[in-house]
Amino acid sequence: MVFPEVITGHVGGAAVAIDPQANRHAVYFPGTGERIAFLQEDNIAAVTKAVNCARDSFDSGNWSRAPTSSRQAVFRGGAKLIREHAEELGLMECLCAGLPASHLASRQVPRAADNLEFFADYIGVMAGETFEQLAGYQTSVTRQPAGVAALFAPWNAPLALASMQIASCLAFGNTCVLKPSEFTPVSVLKMVDLLEQAGLPPGTINVVNGCGTVTGAALASSPDINRIAFTGGSNTARRVMAAAAKQLTPVHFELGGKSANIIFDDADFDQAVDGSLVNIFSNSGQICIAGSRILVQRGIAARFVETFVKRAQALRVGNPLDPATEVGPMAFKTHWQRVLDHIDKAKLEGATLLCGGEPLTTLGDGYFVAPTVFQVNSNQLSLCQEEVFGPVVSIQIFDEDEEAFSLANDSRFGLVGYCWTTSLARSQAFRQKVDAGTLWVNTPLARDLRAPFGGFKESGIGRDGPRQAAEFFTEEKATITAIDKIPIRKMGDTANTDTGK
Repeated sequence: MVFPEVITGHVGGAAVAIDPQANRHAVYFPGTGERIAFLQEDNIAAVTKAVNCARDSFDSGNWSRAPTSSRQAVFRGGAKLIREHAEELGLMECLCAGLPASHLASRQVPRAADNLEFFADYIGVMAGETFEQLAGYQTSVTRQPAGVAALFAPWNAPLALASMQIASCLAFGNTCVLKPSEFTPVSVLKMVDLLEQAGLPPGTINVVNGCGTVTGAALASSPDINRIAFTGGSNTARRVMAAAAKQLTPVHFELGGKSANIIFDDADFDQAVDGSLVNIFSNSGQICIAGSRILVQRGIAARFVETFVKRAQALRVGNPLDPATEVGPMAFKTHWQRVLDHIDKAKLEGATLLCGGEPLTTLGDGYFVAPTVFQVNSNQLSLCQEEVFGPVVSIQIFDEDEEAFSLANDSRFGLVGYCWTTSLARSQAFRQKVDAGTLWVNTPLARDLRAPFGGFKESGIGRDGPRQAAEFFTEEKATITAIDKIPIRKMGDTANTDTGK
């Protein structure tokens, strides 16, 4: 696949013109470290132009006042085109993000289409409310689109997560300015093109590119943005929130995690091992829902550790273009180095290295890290408190159930949690006592789009989900109508001295 030499944004239904004076960022293939293109950075003026275009599009009513059936048709048509271009989109995602092709084929690209189809269905069954309890009056409650949204998509799963933001926002008639990661812009731009081919009016989605300190800061601080949805790290979220606070712009954050994966001694052992490997090594460990803290009960700990480490050492690490690859590279070089720094810190703090713990230089100049397993005796190690976002996991042994729940909650994050047990009582205790937005029992990574998704504590603000998206991306309006002529007090009528009328 050949990319343009310079990748630019997308405003008003067309690619932004190349500006020789604009800053440029190199985009690399993580599997080899080779540069595949340059990305043109959008400055404040360029971001303002994109926001103004989104505002003009919203005010035109071409999308904001379009019939529900028209929005449904665009979403379903876009989903169809995404499926038809799945191979191309998957290759783009693989070349920019380094995601293994096998993972893309089975999860990421289909999910982008699923997100659009789901919201197409949902807006078809939404209803307002009518109240008639107040005699002589009818009160109707309706929703209208909030306006222009700023969407910040992450680099670890560009298609899947950007499509959720787009679907959640556009379904209710909003327009948007989308900023993908400067490391992974290509597949998102292609998805926007496919949506416009499906009939999305130009200017409904506008894409700006660049780093967070320039492009992101300009977008987050724009006074013409009505909503901000951000997926990424908590430190960046704080800066986005500070910028949004100046305009009192509502924010929705889906942030990081340091999630516990509890394995009780009555668990289906093989299922627990299989699920625990999937929970941490999927997407090369670069997922916010990673089960990166394994807590295993002492009675099965020795057997579990031996089996898990053996399987981790057997994982096929390599070129993400190879369908046999199970673990690919880190998405970009600075993140690769950050993961290695976490590993070095864990060693210095006394964690016991069981396997991995090093870069895989035998695979060339790509950003590869060997699947890494540590055993720890304390949950206070940095490895257990900081999000590594790579193929690195800690294993800690516990004795009593309450100890496991306490360890699970000993984190500033609270995104998800995992539990493996054949006991209904234990699974219910897990549900009641672990503070996380999504809990999985005896399964890895399943998701029903009707259910809310989001985190406790520093894992986010708000929830993804259809009802939650409707509440965030719309303004609710109550209209009270008098059914018949009603008596109204005649203020200022000097001919009438009865002030009660």
